[in-house]
Amino acid sequence: MCLAAVFASMICAAAAPAGGDAAAPVGNGAALDPAAAQRFAELALKCLHLEYPNHISHTMNSDADARPPHQLNPAFYGCFDWHSDVHGHWLLVRLLRLMPDEPFAPRARAELARSLNSANIAGEVAYLNRADRASFERPYGLAWLLKLAAELRSWKDPQAGQWAAALRPLETEAAARFKRWIPKLHYPIRIGEHDQTAFSFALIWDWAGIAGDNEMRGVLTDAAHRFYLNDRDCPLGYEPSGEDFLSPCLAEADFMRRVLDPPAFGRWLSQFLPGIPHSVKSSWLPPGVVTDRSDPKLAHIDGLNLSRAWMLEGIAQGLEPGDRRAPVLRAAAARHREAALPAVTGEHYEGGHWLGTYAVYLTSRAGL
Repeated sequence: MCLAAVFASMICAAAAPAGGDAAAPVGNGAALDPAAAQRFAELALKCLHLEYPNHISHTMNSDADARPPHQLNPAFYGCFDWHSDVHGHWLLVRLLRLMPDEPFAPRARAELARSLNSANIAGEVAYLNRADRASFERPYGLAWLLKLAAELRSWKDPQAGQWAAALRPLETEAAARFKRWIPKLHYPIRIGEHDQTAFSFALIWDWAGIAGDNEMRGVLTDAAHRFYLNDRDCPLGYEPSGEDFLSPCLAEADFMRRVLDPPAFGRWLSQFLPGIPHSVKSSWLPPGVVTDRSDPKLAHIDGLNLSRAWMLEGIAQGLEPGDRRAPVLRAAAARHREAALPAVTGEHYEGGHWLGTYAVYLTSRAGL
């Protein structure tokens, strides 16, 4: 039997909970410091309904399409762009779920209720369903929308239940779009920014576990097989590119640890990233350097360090107990965490409108 077939036979069943927030108890977020949570919440609260400045990705067919953001996207028009506003909502839901009695909670509930109602979501669905918007916020923004829906589904709170119900039509449309698109996608997207497939696939995988969507798990398992199972020698040494906020290599591994069982994942990782050392004394994979946090693209590297940290932790979790690579991966994650978290201050709106989400995802162990 060829090596690819051996690995293919070890792919987990589509419905099995492998990694992701579905398998993580809420208590994992207890390590998130309340003062830090307050700081991160304030970043989202500052921008959730701040309409300008605004960067919209909007196809216009006539003068009638020239409208302000709050009319185009009545639920998600703040935080500079649609996807950042969506995951700003996720940030607040996540923190409320973990820390419901902190000082930020009343205002966070009020701001979420302002967005997540049936009228606003109907407006979002109408915007999304126009024929010339087939690729709108695909895959990154729509994957974060599913992550928001998953967080609401997981929170046993009456108001969260109302918000989840209001969001359901948009959640349903986002999931349907992925089920149509992923089987038609002939090549993976391996860049370090929004269009990357591996990171979004991980978010969608975790949503599918919470939503009980076995069909989506099957679509993603097939994509993992087609796109990633036979990958070898990922060029981690070429990373990062100058504007990355996601690692192409680490994001792929963090997705594959969800799909493969630990023995198969360990063997796959040996082929995919053979350069991981076995000693924590190694300086393997230093954090990225940020030269100007007021530059919106150069500030991406802070996000890269945050996302690398949670991906490294996820990869370590996906290995069998006793694997000598796990301590090395966790040590590298700690270096990235220490480099990035102090920079999440909101001093510059270029990073402040989105980095809080990455900090909360990391510190609340949202993907584990």
